Amino acid sequence: MPSRGTKALRRTALRRTATVVGAAMAVVTGLAAAPAVHAPPPATGSLRWGPCAGSTQPGAECSTFSVPVDWADPRGPRLELAVARRKATDPGARVGSMVFGPGGPGDSGVTMVVDRVSRFSPEVRRRFDIVSFDPRGVGGSNPVTCSAELLAERPSPQLKSQADFDATMAYNKRLRADCRARTGPVFDHLDTAQTVQDVDALRAALGERKLTFHGSSYGTLLGAQYAETHPRRVRAMVLESVMDHSVAATHDFLRAEAASAEDSFQEFVQWCDRTADCALHGRDVRTVWRGLLDRARQGELEDPASPGRALSSPDLVNKIAFRKFYEADYAGLATVIATMHASEPVPATPTSPAPLPPATPVFCSDWHLPVRDFKTYASLVAMMHKTAPDLPYLLPVHMVAACLGAPTANPQHRLDAHGAPPILVSNALHDPATGHPWAVSVARQLGRSGVLLTYEGHGHGSVTSGPCMQDAVDGYLTDLTVPPRGTSCPARRP
Repeated sequence: MPSRGTKALRRTALRRTATVVGAAMAVVTGLAAAPAVHAPPPATGSLRWGPCAGSTQPGAECSTFSVPVDWADPRGPRLELAVARRKATDPGARVGSMVFGPGGPGDSGVTMVVDRVSRFSPEVRRRFDIVSFDPRGVGGSNPVTCSAELLAERPSPQLKSQADFDATMAYNKRLRADCRARTGPVFDHLDTAQTVQDVDALRAALGERKLTFHGSSYGTLLGAQYAETHPRRVRAMVLESVMDHSVAATHDFLRAEAASAEDSFQEFVQWCDRTADCALHGRDVRTVWRGLLDRARQGELEDPASPGRALSSPDLVNKIAFRKFYEADYAGLATVIATMHASEPVPATPTSPAPLPPATPVFCSDWHLPVRDFKTYASLVAMMHKTAPDLPYLLPVHMVAACLGAPTANPQHRLDAHGAPPILVSNALHDPATGHPWAVSVARQLGRSGVLLTYEGHGHGSVTSGPCMQDAVDGYLTDLTVPPRGTSCPARRP
């Protein structure tokens, strides 16, 4: 964990970067003068809105805005970031703009606004312009581009020897070089500290004196670091399904991820045991599941989404079970498991390792999770299997393998957001990806600013999980009414 001296140096560096951002803001927003760090931002926005290309749903508007590739070099190369908005449905009650920080990493905020605005409550849509963007390296914002042929050669993350470990290191180096050459200079500036300054530029371009922000999943890392860098520019901030960027050790990160996933599996088993309409009710769910894992290891389990293709055991875990846990769709998962269990074992064509998320380089830039050698890697895998015996080869260990040898521009550290207003930290008690202990930790790091709101149910995402959660979040965002510390909301049926 960083010392107080290291922490102070980092905070000073962040504020220096904020000064650079202020100096560059006139270029970004088209204004004549550059505001200082604590000066009021522009009174009017400068984005030019127009129709969103290819949109089939009316009401969304799209634009772009220019930012430096490297905020430490504001006069250097630039890139265009794609942004979208939907105006408040009740202009007379409009509070302002709310910026949504997408998850992933690799999710498109533009797609969220254009096609999935129902993800936000009716009250938030009534009172705010909903605005989001494609983070640098994603979608319409200079996406990371790599050779399809090279991506198809990705080694299996199930490393079995030092030779496999060395081959993965060599492959990662080749892939990074290829992606850098095809993507351009932004490839080396994809970390969340850079995106923080993009968000501040967006805030100014929207004409907002202070930022109203809702970050989900990986977007919570963006929100937390914005509050750390610009604490007095925050109006309101919701961090939903929270990443804890203070988890420094590779072992601790992977153990926390495995524990959260296994907790969701246990909740699923218990739900099936007590729920008559579960497709596996009355059966030993773990025995059925482990039978599917064995068939997948032997190449005898067909992928329901690709008839004739084999489903690997990592894909069974990550593509089937984990995705259902995200949605708290226990009934759907039980039906899929029962259907696959009843199917005949068939020889199927082996599949290549599933592609990693499109912005894996973002993750590698934000998380320093070193692994010294195969022996260390094998011990981490064994620890994860012990922690989550029902879910072997979870995606986080794949991400660690994909980041072997990669540089980290924005490594883990404890939050220091002194001076920020109350920040609402929202998390489900049984979240498969960002466990509730991470939310507790982030709220504590925020100190007096951190207000924890717990949804006592399941799934990845919580702010619209029933009227208790929705009312608490809506009241905070619209009227800055902060729920009492320690507020919990009851679970809905999975």
